Amino acid sequence: MPSKPDILAIADDLVARARAAGADAADAVAVTGTALGVSRRMRKPQSLERSESTDLGLRVLVRNRQAIASTSDVSHRSLDEVVARALAMARSVPDDPYCGLADPELLATEIAELDIAVADEPTLETLVDWATRAEDAALAVDGVTNSEGADASWARTGIALAASNGFAATYERSRCSISVAVLAGEGTAMERDYDSFSTIHTEDLPKPESLGRAAGEKAVRRLNPRKAQSARLPVVYDPRVARGVLSHLASAINGASVARGTTFLKDRMEKAIMPASVTVVDDPLRRRGLRSRPFDGEGVAQRRFEVVRGGVLTTWILDSRSARQIGMQTTGHAARGTSSPPSPSTTNLYLEAGDASPAELMADIQAGLYVTEMIGFGVNTLTGDYSRGASGFWIENGTLGYPVSEVTVAGNLSEMFMNMRVANDLEFRYGTDSPTLRIDGMTIGGQ
Repeated sequence: MPSKPDILAIADDLVARARAAGADAADAVAVTGTALGVSRRMRKPQSLERSESTDLGLRVLVRNRQAIASTSDVSHRSLDEVVARALAMARSVPDDPYCGLADPELLATEIAELDIAVADEPTLETLVDWATRAEDAALAVDGVTNSEGADASWARTGIALAASNGFAATYERSRCSISVAVLAGEGTAMERDYDSFSTIHTEDLPKPESLGRAAGEKAVRRLNPRKAQSARLPVVYDPRVARGVLSHLASAINGASVARGTTFLKDRMEKAIMPASVTVVDDPLRRRGLRSRPFDGEGVAQRRFEVVRGGVLTTWILDSRSARQIGMQTTGHAARGTSSPPSPSTTNLYLEAGDASPAELMADIQAGLYVTEMIGFGVNTLTGDYSRGASGFWIENGTLGYPVSEVTVAGNLSEMFMNMRVANDLEFRYGTDSPTLRIDGMTIGGQ
């Protein structure tokens, strides 16, 4: 597998070949990957996988037309074929007046050190040990009767980008993960739950036993669920599902949706969309962040954004194309693969912690729903209408009571955002992260 300097040289060479063959402009992205993973179920090995890969993607522009071709073969003959395919496609596709490379003055000139890659690959024995300890701890929980398995994995990815506007740079990132899922109960009364964690550095992972024990306890606690009565009540989102609410915000302010006018927030720039106490941050430069990067998919320099500051929407999430469509400048949020053009996407998106603990957030709720799992994706980004299946626990007099399932939680995102209250338990573990959230006035559909 090519080393980091090699993939940048390959990408740069591919751009030069494209320009020499007649492209007005071009960029190339090269990605190398090494991945190792193991899984166990019911204390027996299930799988062991190791992969190494190299992928290369070329985007060419001929006047106002663009096309992309990709390959995993980096031989000289293959590179010439990629150039020929890309140019042939570019000459036959429709005009796109908004396509093009990033403006040179916006390109990253320094590559920030973000501590997002580790050089040492964990041993197979280490991964097996993680998965074994996680599953054993889960199965040891009284009431757990079966296992869907435990997984442990590690991956390192090298990314290089070269473009005819003068940009050429590369970086690496790595990730290690542990996950475990188990079932409690018997027959048709079984319930499932899980826990997982991903980090850049192995020393930042929690002990596998703690993940396994948490997964087991969660599954047991869900036994014998009831159906809730239909009502309009407060809903409290556990952090692992609260991040989904934040993802709906990200979709609504995505530049592609804004440019098409297909978002309920299209006219809300510089207006309050959340309470004044709420701040939402997107930070691609966060050290050891799961989605950190020193430049975006077009080579644009990165910076921290307060997407929502004091409740006020301050920015869209833009790449160069969507920015040109609405007459603005890219925010450096382009993401891309080797076989697709850049598109806008968030990085380390999180909702800043509030002042109240989760217990304090629920203390005055006489009746409500604490959601731990969401089902389906009933969200209309055009109107903001929101309706999703859910399960969790009934809140009685400020504390968690019996488990509930087969309920629907509905509302409108505009109202949900404005009625949001934030706890102080923010933890960075997914890439899009939120503390516990309370949203009043939700419609709960049950019996």
